[in-house]
Amino acid sequence: MSKIKVAILGSGNIGTDLLYKVLRSEYLECSLFIGRNLSSKGMSRAVSLGVPVSDQGIQAIQNRPDCCDIVFDCTSAMSHKIHAAILNDLNITAIDLTPAKLGPFCIPAINLDACKSDKNINMITCGGQASIPLAHVIGQTQKEVDYIEVVSTIASKSAGPATRLNLDEYIETTEKGVKMFSGCKRSKAILNLNPAEPCIDMQTTVYAQVRKPDMEALKKGVDEMVAKIQKYVPSYLLVVPPTYENNRIIMTVRVKGLGDFLPSYAGNLDIINCAAIAVAEEYAKSLLEKRG
Repeated sequence: MSKIKVAILGSGNIGTDLLYKVLRSEYLECSLFIGRNLSSKGMSRAVSLGVPVSDQGIQAIQNRPDCCDIVFDCTSAMSHKIHAAILNDLNITAIDLTPAKLGPFCIPAINLDACKSDKNINMITCGGQASIPLAHVIGQTQKEVDYIEVVSTIASKSAGPATRLNLDEYIETTEKGVKMFSGCKRSKAILNLNPAEPCIDMQTTVYAQVRKPDMEALKKGVDEMVAKIQKYVPSYLLVVPPTYENNRIIMTVRVKGLGDFLPSYAGNLDIINCAAIAVAEEYAKSLLEKRG
């Protein structure tokens, strides 16, 4: 079966974990794994898997623009602002795993079909992928939503240098996504880094102030949404179903990683990678149909 060629830009933990998911895909082939240091753990792992590598950053794609149809950008929000213009000029689709906010926000369970024709697709944030679908259901099923707050708690060890560098962008982008997909005018995002040993799994809680909650409609909508997400994130688990107490709605999800490259507790990184793969595969299917 023919596959669509993709390049992974960024050889850190996210990029390396993403590589394993691409190698397992029926529709994607990693034609180039790009970093800055050939002796890094990620680059060494790619070489051991027989994947072509480069230490030239975005220049590697500029030198060989025909090497791929899709680029996963796993660098930083600041770097993606540079990469996006270059990839656009080269007519290469970018799937952005940084909180750069340049392209349309994509949650596969909500708006995958609408996003797959865009040339720069933003995967928002890991906390956004976990919480925004639930906020969206709240907005769809409740008439008067005054405020939504999302709190993600992750293992400190799963927050690498890129995650810590982008913390401000993470908060801003997650809050924007919550408001955009829920229709709520006020939102707040909080990220807790927990240093506990053994490391905890990612957990995200959504709180909503709703004047006249329709809990029956909410529970039905949440169950349907969780089922959709589990098609591409199998470990997305609702551990606290929608509950109304103290004049607010509360629900919590937990996400474990697949353990491809990262530890299973790094569900925060796994969920955004799984979402990015879901987008890339749908784009690949469309491209393969056009090519016959």
